[in-house]
Amino acid sequence: MRYRILGSSTLRVSEIALGSWLTYGVGVDQRQARSCLRAAFDAGINFIDTANVYGRGAAESLLGELLREHRRDDYVLATKLYFPMSSSDRGLSRAQIHKQIDASLKRLRTDHVDLYQCHRYDEDTPLDETMQALSEVVRAGKALYIGFSEWTAEQIRDAREIAGVERFVSSQPQYSMLWRKPEAEVIPVCRELGIGQIVWSPLAQGVLTGKYDPHAPPPEGTRATSDSMSGFMDRFLEPAVLEAVAQLRPIAATVELELSHLALAWVLREPNVASAIIGATRPQQVTENARAAGVTLDPEVLEAIDEVLGDVVRR
Repeated sequence: MRYRILGSSTLRVSEIALGSWLTYGVGVDQRQARSCLRAAFDAGINFIDTANVYGRGAAESLLGELLREHRRDDYVLATKLYFPMSSSDRGLSRAQIHKQIDASLKRLRTDHVDLYQCHRYDEDTPLDETMQALSEVVRAGKALYIGFSEWTAEQIRDAREIAGVERFVSSQPQYSMLWRKPEAEVIPVCRELGIGQIVWSPLAQGVLTGKYDPHAPPPEGTRATSDSMSGFMDRFLEPAVLEAVAQLRPIAATVELELSHLALAWVLREPNVASAIIGATRPQQVTENARAAGVTLDPEVLEAIDEVLGDVVRR
């Protein structure tokens, strides 16, 4: 495993992170989750990402139980808030930030998280209020650093202009060979401001593993056939996308990589990316994906990828 420093923080995170969206506490039982977590630690993965809304607290609770088997100093723990936890609990107001961090810490069975992230931008709360409250959380020792997910470049700059508050160190955007929207504005402004990327869906919901045949229904037991885990897959299951992904296999073969390794190495080629979050329902998936750490792709390979994917890329 290779490690990178996350933005302007002192957090040293593994290039591959283990996520828990749509999996732990929801689509994956405790026995499987424990096996995946053990496989992650065995592979050198030290970065665990979750959120309060995943399973309405179920993912945090399960991780809190499982992580008791490991020393707190052995892993970097990140969680998020914003999405509804009840009919009245949502957003990034001062009251919600303090309420939700305490609830998350209780479920996670820890006195602090290493990274506390705004899961989205809250249009209904003044940004100054959000930043002041997040700063209070850090200064109380309940979080070491703060970050955000899926904010615009303008929102990121607005937060930086507020005086006397803690600074964001991380951004968590969707980013993959097929979904490159952060490249236009978010990554450049983050690079300028010392904010590192923790990218989600680097395998495009599993499509970039090559498991989906453009001429056949999705295999049984895959995420595309699961009501609880299919997520936002429709955009990646279009025939044209699957046809293009199939053409990536020979490129991966020429450099002796699995297609999933090629996809993970592709996002990690960007210096501003500190870690790529993977989801896993089986420990073998964790072990396999961890092997992508440290892989370097030559310019010729990157050019071949761009040529094959062409117009199916979302920018």
